[in-house]
Amino acid sequence: MSAKKLFGKQTELGVQNFGPGRRTVADVPTLVKNYGFVKEAAARANAKLGVITAEQAEAIEAAAHEVATGIHDDQFPTALVLGGGGTTTNMNANEVIATRAAQIAGEKIHPNDHVNASQSTNDSYPTAMALTVMDLAEAPIKALRALADEFDAKAAEYEDTVRLGRTCLQDAVTLTVGETHRSHSAAIRRLAGEFEGAVVVLNEVPLGATVLGSGIGAVEGYREEAVAELAKLKGRALKPAPDMFDSLSNLDGYASIAHAASRAALTMAKIAQDLRMLSSGPLGGLQEVTLPAVQAGSSIMPGKINPVIPEYVMQLSYRVRGAASTVEMAVAAGELELNIMEPIIVDSLINIFEDVESAASRSNCCYRPQT
Repeated sequence: MSAKKLFGKQTELGVQNFGPGRRTVADVPTLVKNYGFVKEAAARANAKLGVITAEQAEAIEAAAHEVATGIHDDQFPTALVLGGGGTTTNMNANEVIATRAAQIAGEKIHPNDHVNASQSTNDSYPTAMALTVMDLAEAPIKALRALADEFDAKAAEYEDTVRLGRTCLQDAVTLTVGETHRSHSAAIRRLAGEFEGAVVVLNEVPLGATVLGSGIGAVEGYREEAVAELAKLKGRALKPAPDMFDSLSNLDGYASIAHAASRAALTMAKIAQDLRMLSSGPLGGLQEVTLPAVQAGSSIMPGKINPVIPEYVMQLSYRVRGAASTVEMAVAAGELELNIMEPIIVDSLINIFEDVESAASRSNCCYRPQT
């Protein structure tokens, strides 16, 4: 934690105007970290191209790296969702890094002239946003693949157990539990792959686009140099977006990510709903499977057990799909050359990722079929 306040007037105005919100920037340490990396990469590029002095760059890099390590997370009190397309968040980062860099260098470091040199909120915020989404997407994708592995294990365990298949809720033909769970595994694994594929597109970052994609205010060669430095810092195969104007105006890639995650949640909910139905009973329902008794199901009926995990997964799925709709509307709301709805896109994707990971990690197939 920082010893004293590092942010300045612009950050204070942001807090006054928007309050802390439901989620502050400090509540998303991955975003703070990636903002630090963006500013560190920019300082390196600016130093190489003579935009700032070597001494200024060294101090900014050191301060930005501290931000990237998380020791100044408490210096980002502004709301995550706010007006202005992330300008307050960018100003917050500039002020914190400038103040700390000045302490390190023993000379004046200006938030805009030095820390924000060759940049605009237009390109620094969506770059930090892309890195954050890529980082945060790793956990739900991993959880989905682990769930697919669980289904495969359950399929092997009950390979020869025969169950009655149904169409239109009427008796059809028999199949095995193994065949049922292999279909579950195939669906979840396919959706995890689609989810990952949607995220990969974000490796093309808009850093260097500056205002609207024009590159104004940045010297020749800055874009390539800054993205190369950022790729080194992140260990990712980053490259400049092929069309900088498109990269700031059209954020459809985030809608694709939200939809891929939403489809995974929808499929998990369908599987959960099937298990809930098949576990109904024990006397008046199907009772084809027995779900684990994880907690009491009634305050008045002793011994009653409810399918709480499937019901939990189903509810998370509804919330994921609602958040995905928010992302879609925010993507569509971009006007002319710049989409300034990025904060709500980040916020909604965080919610989506958390719910998909939670649903996948709790859908562990711990039940036994009735034979």
